[in-house]
Amino acid sequence: MDRIPILRMGQFLLVTIQVDLYDRLAIDLEADLVKMVSKTGARGILIDISAVSIVDSFMGRIIGNIGVMSKLLDAETVVVGMQPAVAITLVELGLPLKGVFTALNVEKGMDLLKSMIQTTDDDDDVDTHDDDNSDNLPE
Repeated sequence: MDRIPILRMGQFLLVTIQVDLYDRLAIDLEADLVKMVSKTGARGILIDISAVSIVDSFMGRIIGNIGVMSKLLDAETVVVGMQPAVAITLVELGLPLKGVFTALNVEKGMDLLKSMIQTTDDDDDVDTHDDDNSDNLPE
């Protein structure tokens, strides 16, 4: 049975789709990615679709589902390498890919993931309830 390899790179998972995804393979990829995010605690997923020339509505929904599910597991999703024809098709199909960010290539996608993770980590470091410093609050 075919599987799309999922590589772990530090806090991120990298998926490079090199074949046309038929429905079963796309569903398996979705399930495998969600399991890997949960298992590894990955903070981001980068999906390289530069070798994909055709995306149908089913594949578009799978990518959107991956974005939404990974976000629920505290991970961001970035899709890179989208061909112009694929972008046009997604727009014409009305698939907004909620929860999915895009970048032109893998390098820019990794930079985007790093900045998003850094931003959320910085937000987590802010103490919004500090009883010991209540005297220092402006009046």
